[in-house]
Amino acid sequence: EVQLVESGGGLVQAGGSLRLSCAASGFTFDDYAIGWIRQAPGKEREGVSCISSSDGNTHYADSVKGRFTISSDNAKNTVYLQMNSLKPEDTAVYYCAAKTSGCSPELQEYDYWGQGTQVTVSS
Repeated sequence: EVQLVESGGGLVQAGGSLRLSCAASGFTFDDYAIGWIRQAPGKEREGVSCISSSDGNTHYADSVKGRFTISSDNAKNTVYLQMNSLKPEDTAVYYCAAKTSGCSPELQEYDYWGQGTQVTVSS
């Protein structure tokens, strides 16, 4: 059974940091790209970052470049999203999702999704 389990969300003040984790199981981790997607209340889902597990290529949305860092521990089948200098507009439910081959900005291409973790940034 494929599972993606997010953790690490919470409440933080603006300027603070959080590290999200996405633990994957049930598929060949090295064959997939893992993305972080967020959805704020009343807004559409937004791709935040993605890493290709096979070659380590990374991608970031312009809104988080320089503040967020994605990384992968292939031995643990886990992807992390280090979020620094958080802003109130980063408040959202953060999901990790997996797709075969490389990263893509097209969210419909992601085959598996986690349940999400809430990140709330207070001003």
